[in-house]
This record gives sequence, structure tokens and C-alpha cells, in this order.
Amino acid sequence: MANPAPVTLVVGDEEFLSDRAVASVVTAVRAADPEAEVHDLVGGKVEQGELTTLMSPSLFGDRSVVVIRAAQDLQKDVIAEIVKYAAHPADDAVLVLAHPGGVKGKALVEGVKKAGAEVITVAKPTKAGERLDFIRAEVRRAGRTISPPAAQALLDAVGSDLRELAAACDQLAFDTPGKSIDEAAVARYYRGRAEVSGFTIADLAIEGRLGEALEQLRWALATGVAPVLIVSALAGGLRSLAKVRDAPRNLRGGQLASHVGMPPWKIDRVRRQLGGWGPEGISSAMQAVASADEQVKGGGADPAYALERAVHLIVAGRTGR
Repeated sequence: MANPAPVTLVVGDEEFLSDRAVASVVTAVRAADPEAEVHDLVGGKVEQGELTTLMSPSLFGDRSVVVIRAAQDLQKDVIAEIVKYAAHPADDAVLVLAHPGGVKGKALVEGVKKAGAEVITVAKPTKAGERLDFIRAEVRRAGRTISPPAAQALLDAVGSDLRELAAACDQLAFDTPGKSIDEAAVARYYRGRAEVSGFTIADLAIEGRLGEALEQLRWALATGVAPVLIVSALAGGLRSLAKVRDAPRNLRGGQLASHVGMPPWKIDRVRRQLGGWGPEGISSAMQAVASADEQVKGGGADPAYALERAVHLIVAGRTGR
């Protein structure tokens, strides 16, 4: 996105694709202005007048980006403020709204569309063929190709989570030689996937079971599970904690599942894991995982050490409030 619009609306309930679309706008702004200030907000916590304040021209002429995630949770008066702003946006600011679609917050979607906002729609792949298309597209993004049997083997090994699939494609493209990724390369990297997954390690760490988490981590690495997939699972587990913890207390059943984007069985498991976790602990654990992510993607010399340290810090953060 070379020249982002003053107002962009990202619509769709696939979290990974939505996050990527939002990031593309922010990256484009910072490519043109590295000093641009980014404000990342959550819909339910945005107060009336806050957008106007953030979008006001800077005395120093700096450009700003305001991202509002979970825009379906914006209050009515804030929605009215945003729709009014979208009709006459500031020249030195960019507004990005992420909305999952659906009825809730529909006035916002319709209002900013009518005002001329750029709309990016992200569709969740629901069929195996669509997920294979996603794998091929991810590999192409890295300047590589992947054979049909290799793409199927990767889908079978990793599963349908797009964030994990993207991480796997990135890892294979980075670490394997040649132009095309074949089935043998997938087998080399994911032969231990069935025995231990990043999700197993994430659950153990989040539940405070340090010894078991480290044991499973070492086994996963020894049997070929890619470090980047383990980092992705750790991050996903912590995001689930934060979503369920911050969800409105009056939501139940299907409403809660829709709000946090998880099936009910997963919400029940996350609720059981929440004991001992507070906002500071979750925040510090997320920072630890972000550091590990950087380390395993080339920022450090020892991915295994980076992952073990992240697991230690996650367990330590569990007593945080």
C-alpha cells in the first residue's frame, strides 16, 4: 500500500488477515514518515472526543496514525464522531478501523463507507482448497514456489490456523534452498509435529507448569518443530487470555464466543487458565514472547535459549496482577 487513504476500514473476522491489513497501512505511513506517531486503541475503551484530540494537527507537523481495533464495540456517540470525521479527514493523519463484520457496529461500517473510506475485506478460508491457496500465496510473498504435495503435507502437519501456516511458510522459505519447496523439505521440518505442538507447550507454560513445558519444548525442537511455530503458539495462547479476560462480563455463550472469536470449548479452557493472571502479568509475558519472536527470526544466535527464556518469563508472569 504505497499511499494509504486518510480513512481505511478493514472488515472481516479472520484475526491474522485483519492484523496484516492494519499493519500494511501503518507500514506504508511509516515508510513515508518514519517519525509518524501510532496510537493503537481498542473500540470499547475509546471515549468521545479522544479521536478528535489524536487527529488534531501537530505543532511540529508530525503525521499520526490512529488504529481502532474491535471497532464494533465503539459507543454510539464515538461512532457518530468517527463518521463525521471520515467525511472530512485531516491531511496529516490516517485512521484505520478494524471491524469483524456482522450486525454489531453496522452504523459505523455504513457511515464510513458512505463517507468515502477505503474498504479492505478479509475473508476467512473455510475450505481445504482455500487454505492451500493461502499457503501458495504466502510462499509467493517470499519469492518462492511450493509443489502441490508439499502444500498439502504442510497443511496436514500444521493445521488450519492461518497465523501458524504463515509462520511455517516463512520458515520454509527462509531455511530451504532452491526456488521450489518440495515435500521432502516439509517432512524434514515438521516430522515431529504430530507428537508435540506449540499449543501443548503454550498451554503448559500459561498454566504455570514450568518443568513440563520445558521438557515438551526440548522434545519439540529435537524432533523438528520449527521455533517460529512455537513462538506463534505462545503468542496465540496469551492473546486468548487477554481477549477472554477483557471481554464484557455480561456476555455469555454464543455472544461471548462471537465477541472473542473463539469456540465455546476454547473459552472454557482459557477461563480455567486465567487463574493467577492479571493485566501486568499478561503484558510482561507478551513482551517476552515478542522478544523471542525477534530472536528466532534471526535477531539472536540461539533460538532454543530464546524460547526457554520466554517460557520461564511466561510462568513467572502468571503471578502478576
